[in-house]
This record gives sequence, structure tokens and C-alpha cells, in this order.
Amino acid sequence: MVLLDRDGTINVERHYLSDPDQVELVAGAAEGLRRLRALGLDLMVVTNQSGIARGYFSAATLEAIHERLRGHLAAEGVTLDGIYVCPHGPADGCGCRKPGTALVEQAARDRDFDPADAFVIGDQASDIELGRRAGCTTLLVRTGYGAIVAATGVPADHIVTDLREAARVIEGVISSRELIGAAAQRSTANGS
Repeated sequence: MVLLDRDGTINVERHYLSDPDQVELVAGAAEGLRRLRALGLDLMVVTNQSGIARGYFSAATLEAIHERLRGHLAAEGVTLDGIYVCPHGPADGCGCRKPGTALVEQAARDRDFDPADAFVIGDQASDIELGRRAGCTTLLVRTGYGAIVAATGVPADHIVTDLREAARVIEGVISSRELIGAAAQRSTANGS
């Protein structure tokens, strides 16, 4: 399972994106997502959208933005397994606003996965903190705000250029996990 931030990670960062016509994929995003799919991973978006609480756009506009995003991705051969949204503002005190883990917990229930086996990819410190709190492997992309965030020393497990590099890193992590699992099975079988 890969849990992805939306703005600055998949689509180009637009301060409070409120117009479906402004949805544009980050260069290389579709390629990276296709590679993640080829690894057999599900793709879920987890996004804070406080523009709703702030009155910048409606829930209907947000859905139109997501339809446009899905359309752009579909044209590139990519589908998403779900989009989880926090519509609340920073002062609302909800558990779903990143870095709160409620959206990851909901996705884990809906899709029956263990967050410890999942990956969180985003361009903000809140994405990395979300992943750390949920027990996921974290990847900070240098797209969107990621280059600025990387300079602050955010404790991501991996810092990568974009979703293409994220997919390569995740492929390596999965291979390492499989090798460790195989070694553990051999050790158990040998009575060690």
C-alpha cells in the first residue's frame, strides 16, 4: 500500500487549488505511479483540504478537482484505489488532519492492510510525521514544497527527487523485506 499526498506530490502545487482546470500532473508522477502499480501496490491519496473549511471552495468543487485528477491519471494508465480527505481547518482539532492518523486508520480498515507494511509519500513535514505516527516507511519528494522541507532536516526514511525515484526506492525496500523474510524462514526451518 502506498499512501500519497496530493498537492505537490502527484499534481503541481497551487496554493489552495480550487479550479479543476488548474490540475496538472507533476513531471514524472504518472511514470512513478505506474511503476508502483507494477510492484503490485495499491495507491491511496491522503490529503488535507482545509480550503473547504476556509470557504475557498466547496466539497462539490473538490470532487470535480479529484475527477480531473483521476482523468489525467487514467490518460497515463494509472488508477487510484481511493482518495481520503480531511476538510477541516487547522484549529478544528480533528484526528483526520495530517499529521493525525485517522485517515490512514480508515484506509487500513477499508483496504485491510497493516500500516507498518505501507509507504507514505509527500512533500510536507506533516506527511512525514503522519507516516511516522502510523508506523509507515516515509518518503519525502523534492517536488512541491519538498525541496524546502528537505533542507529543514525532516526525519524522512528516504528523501527522493520525485515519484519516479520513490518507486525505485520502494522497489528496493520491498526486495530487502523479502530477503529478510526468506532468511528468517530458512533460520526457522533450520531450527536456529
